[in-house]
Formats: sequence, C-alpha cells, structure tokens
Amino acid sequence: MKKNIHPKYISTKVACACGNEFEVRSNKEELHLETCDKCHPFFTGEQGTVARTGKVEKFNKKYNLK
Repeated sequence: MKKNIHPKYISTKVACACGNEFEVRSNKEELHLETCDKCHPFFTGEQGTVARTGKVEKFNKKYNLK
C-alpha cells in the first residue's frame, strides 16, 4: 500500500434513532443511523414504525380506482 493516502481507521461510536449505541471501526468518529438491527422490522419481525404501502394500493390511490 502507498503511504499517507489512506484514511485513519479508528473506533467509531454509532448512535441509532431508537437510542441503541454501539462501537465499530470506521474512518469517521461518529455515525448517526435511523434504523439499526434492534429496531429494523426485518430483524425484529414486527412492522414497527416503518410504514408499508403495497404497490397495488399505491397505484389505486394514485389513479382514484376502487
């Protein structure tokens, strides 16, 4: 590797909107996330705060179909 062209790889504090905090390694000091593995519906098995809109319902609403 060439010297002095790569960013520093440091310990990073990650904060999620749900309040979960953890540490990883990255080239930034802090990261702020909207969803993490503790609050994302895919990992929790619940719909939670993420709204789901089906494609059919969205299409019907757009074109005023019943």
